[in-house]
Amino acid sequence: MEFAAILLIAVAVIVVVTLVKAVRIVPQQRQDVVERLGRYKRTLNPGLNLLVPYIDAVRTKVDMREQVVSFPPQPVITSDNLVVSIDTVLYFKVVDSVRATYEISNFLQAIEQLTVTTLRNVIGSLDLERALTSREEINRHLSGVLDETTGRWGIKVTRVEIKAIEPPPSIRDSMEKQMRAERDRRAAILNAEGHKQSQILTAEGEKQAAVLRADGDRQARILQAEGQAKAIRTVFDAIHQANPSQKVLAYQYLQALPQIANGTANKVWIVPTELTRALEGMGGALGGLANMVGDVPSPEVAKSAGEVEREAAEAARAAATAAQEIHDEVRVAEAQATGGSAPQGLPAPEPVSPESLLQDPADRRERG
Repeated sequence: MEFAAILLIAVAVIVVVTLVKAVRIVPQQRQDVVERLGRYKRTLNPGLNLLVPYIDAVRTKVDMREQVVSFPPQPVITSDNLVVSIDTVLYFKVVDSVRATYEISNFLQAIEQLTVTTLRNVIGSLDLERALTSREEINRHLSGVLDETTGRWGIKVTRVEIKAIEPPPSIRDSMEKQMRAERDRRAAILNAEGHKQSQILTAEGEKQAAVLRADGDRQARILQAEGQAKAIRTVFDAIHQANPSQKVLAYQYLQALPQIANGTANKVWIVPTELTRALEGMGGALGGLANMVGDVPSPEVAKSAGEVEREAAEAARAAATAAQEIHDEVRVAEAQATGGSAPQGLPAPEPVSPESLLQDPADRRERG
């Protein structure tokens, strides 16, 4: 009985093991390579699969998903004999599990060695500066070489990326100094350009301001000249319409004499004896001009002729007095200059009376 129980238990264990070996559940995105008596039989797809117990065996379990492998830094020599350390990242996926199993023993190690070799060939043909700035070109070259080589292994290289290119510390210091000098140069150029533009804009602004000021000054002078011309024309029209007589003109001239004598620059006045004759000649000339243009006083002016004559007489007396005072001052100054002797060549002037200044030259000619 005990032997029968042991045999029954052994049979049960064999049945269970046989069932376990006969049934194979493959998860998604994985393939199992099956061998029968050491020879490739078939590939198990995801799901439930049945095998022949003790005859069929699973050789490898291949992950069909895309995988990422980061390789350690590799020292590479550039064309200008500089050693740089390069880190790479590889993206690949298995497209044929059978060839990935039987064509190469360890495809991951083979891909790593192939990447290092190809990277050394590519970097060896470039200098450091070009290697630092040509990552896209290096990536494309690596992808092409790896994809062509790993295709017969049933592996598809989707992408190769260079994580970092580390030059030696001394080279990094030199590069930093070069970059700093280049940035300083660009900053100096930008500052110079800004200063230049500022100077140009300032000069243009000053030019426009000067042009505007000159134009404003020109317009002001034109307007001022037009105003003066209009004022002179208005005064001339008013005088022409008033039609003043020669006595009024003589009166205006006599009013201007004291103002001329009061000038600060007039230190010495020489009054000639012909002053009365000059005034008479001027009055005669003004009278003749008035007769030529028809100078006939208007009725309003005739009414106030008496007042005008009285004012003219007063102005004439003031002018005669001022002329006498100036003559006395001249005589005193000449006496002081000659040491008290009488001046020579200056005859004593005849006294000037207000009546002689206001007398009509025509009447004086009739009396003469």
